[in-house]
Formats: sequence, structure tokens, C-alpha cells
Amino acid sequence: MIEPVARRTLFGLLAAMIAALAWTPAASRPAKPAYEHYQIGAAKAARPSATAPGLLLVGGGDWDYGAFRWFAAQAGHGHIVVLRASGAGEAGEEFYNQVGGVASVETLVFHHRSAASDPAVLAILAKADGIFLAGGDQANYVNFWKGTAVARLLDDHVRKGKPIGGTSAGLAILGGIGYGALDGGSIDSPAALADPGGAAVTLVGDFLHMPRLAHVVTDTHFSARDRLGRLIAFLAKARQVDPEAIGLGVDEGSALCVEADGTARLHTPDGGFAWLVEPQGRPALAPGMPLDWRRIRITGVGADSILDLGTMRVTNPAFSGEAEVRQGVLVGAPGPGPAAR
Repeated sequence: MIEPVARRTLFGLLAAMIAALAWTPAASRPAKPAYEHYQIGAAKAARPSATAPGLLLVGGGDWDYGAFRWFAAQAGHGHIVVLRASGAGEAGEEFYNQVGGVASVETLVFHHRSAASDPAVLAILAKADGIFLAGGDQANYVNFWKGTAVARLLDDHVRKGKPIGGTSAGLAILGGIGYGALDGGSIDSPAALADPGGAAVTLVGDFLHMPRLAHVVTDTHFSARDRLGRLIAFLAKARQVDPEAIGLGVDEGSALCVEADGTARLHTPDGGFAWLVEPQGRPALAPGMPLDWRRIRITGVGADSILDLGTMRVTNPAFSGEAEVRQGVLVGAPGPGPAAR
């Protein structure tokens, strides 16, 4: 029989042994991988048909499968690579199972900048027939990819005549100048218009170099999150370095499919729009100063419209007109109705 003191001592030793097994010093714990890889379909199958250039510009929210099937056709119904910095392989599974019409989908989820130089990652990107940038936090994309082999491969992918697309954060970085969200949040229209020259309007240039988007600043979730004002504020700052900068916003659930010749048509099952924003001139900016800007042309691209990204002309626009900003307040914005403004 074990005496009470001895019993307590034995139990204490057992508890210490269990705790030692459960606890591992931080220095010896396995680090989180720099990236995760998911795959569905036949990654080694031959591509069924030739690829063709194309841009899929998605405003966030639910996917329009018709637009994504167009993208799959531009990719030769071959191998799609989805890039993201959060989540897992769910977007790849949706692409393969619900959109369909592709040989395989591989998803790369980045957790660290070092993954952008990993030979396995670069090999997957190099053989992609179509590349799609998922939503999330575009600050991660800027921090993980800007100035890396991944960014160079994305540019090279497009030069080879293959399609690329993005939704939400993924679309935000496709423009020649983009909102990087490096302020630690997602600025709204009132705050951006009140101080477009301030530190919170974090624009990023010389990142990706997409055809016909060199002078375009993109924005997403457009009507749902009332982002017309902030896109105008982005343009006010972008015009300080690029006098040709214009804006292109896309509503949730809508997608612009841009052909090789630069003509774009909107897929929008819920009646959304794309918004072409073309200001005149370059406003004066200083940190802490609200925006004043006259003559901001706004044109709505609807389901029956055609946008030419070469000339920036819209055939059969859904609406058009001019707006202005007075002391940080947007006035007179045209649109299909109050809900869209």
C-alpha cells in the first residue's frame, strides 16, 4: 500500500511528466509553413485547347459562374492556379466542381514572403494556364509578392497570352496603382475624402503590370460599401504621380470580362454595374486637407454596355453624368438610383 505522502509525490511526478510531454519550448515547435498547397483534378492532364488573353475583374461576393466559365475557356479549359493569403482550398473546389470545365485547380495559400521564392511555388505558377487572385487582405499580397519572383511570374503569365483575374483584394492589386490597405484597415469614403493626402490612403504602384490597366485604379464591393467617394479620393492622390489615372469600380456579384482587344462586357445577375470614373485635372492635396475637385465624369457600365479599355468609351452606358467634391463631400453623383449612390 502506497502511503499518502508517497501517493501525492507519485501523482505530482506523473503530472509533471504529462505537462512536459504537452509543452514544447517555442524554439523547437514546428513553424507555420510559408505556404499551403491544395489540389483538385488531374494536374498532369494535357490542356484541352489553346489559351487566350483575358482579364476577369470581379467585384467580390458570390461568383457569377458564367463569367468564370468564360475565364475557363480563355485558359484553354486547362489548369487554374488560385492565389490567396487566407482560407484554404475552398475557392479551388468551387472552381472545379461548380464552375467546371477545367482539368485541375491548384490553390496556394501564402503565409510568408519567403514562399514567393520557393521553387515549388514558382514551378506551379509557371505552368498555370489561368491564374486567379482570391479575396482577403491586399496588404498581405503587397507584403508577400511585391518585388518578388511571384510578381514577375504573374506579369510573364500575361505576356504569354494567358488569362488572369481577381476578386475583391485580388482585383485591388491588378491596377497600375492600387489601394494597398497598408494603413491596417479598409478606409471608407468619408474618411478618404476628408484627407486624401493623408497617410491612411496607402496607394501602391509598380507592383503588377496588367494590359490596359496601367493607368487604372480599381475598387470593389462598390455600391454595397458606398465606395465611389473613396475611389475619387484614391484618384486625387494617384493623379499626383500619374496625370492619366482613372478609376474603375465593380459592384458585388458582378464581373467584367475583358477580351484580348480590350473590350469588356459585364456579367451581373443581380443588376449591378461597373463604374468608370474620369476626373479632370489634378487637385491640390495636403495632409489633413479635405478634397475639393470639380468635373468628375462618372459612367455606368451595365449588362447591355460595352466598355473599351483602350479608348475608355462606353457603348450604351447605363447612366452618366458629372459629380464634384466640395470640402470633402461628394455632390451630384449620377447613378441608377439613390441606392447605387
